[in-house]
Amino acid sequence: MLFALGTPVAFAALVVSFLLGLTVRAVAVRLTARSLGLADRKEGIMPNPRDDIDPFGAVGAALGGMGWGKMISVDEVPRWRGRGRAAAVFAAGPLSCVILGELLFAVYKVLYPDNILSLIGPGEILGGLSGPFTEVVLLSLAAGLVSFGLLALIPIPPLDGFGILYHALRRPGPSMQWMRLWFEEKNVGVLILLICSLFPFGYPFLLRIVNALGLVFVRVWG
Repeated sequence: MLFALGTPVAFAALVVSFLLGLTVRAVAVRLTARSLGLADRKEGIMPNPRDDIDPFGAVGAALGGMGWGKMISVDEVPRWRGRGRAAAVFAAGPLSCVILGELLFAVYKVLYPDNILSLIGPGEILGGLSGPFTEVVLLSLAAGLVSFGLLALIPIPPLDGFGILYHALRRPGPSMQWMRLWFEEKNVGVLILLICSLFPFGYPFLLRIVNALGLVFVRVWG
């Protein structure tokens, strides 16, 4: 997001998109877990900064264009009611963010039929757009949410995609336990994501990944 400092409106909208992504993810995860009988119905569904914000994810957002929320351990979501239900809890947050982002792109398409979305990707938007206020805000919010959701689907801890993969397996084998040990407990996953947020200078590798994953989600509205 720091790339967008030269365009204050875009920068502010991207910050809001990250915070909105954290909020949507938290509510979707808790609501899904409660609806599927995997959480106490008395538990609240509203976000809690202490439980939902990962400081390293916020640093990743600042340096690499987009960040992630606090990791949900696979041990926190029981499998006894079915692996599909457990995987759905992890998928709910990222998918909700992607869907909301696509809805905002649809609104933008209706308001501005003649646009440049067929020529750009989320990387360019996360880098900070300049232009009319409404256009910049809509595009920044939409691209930020889609990027937040797609990044979260990558199957490594601390991202939600690992929870989906873990619960999709009937019997997680030694490779999954090895990944949990190194990527989760020893924080290698966070380290890799932060390195990708920093290097190479000028256009971090994390931003390249997000751009590649989200390209079709942007250009489909062009």
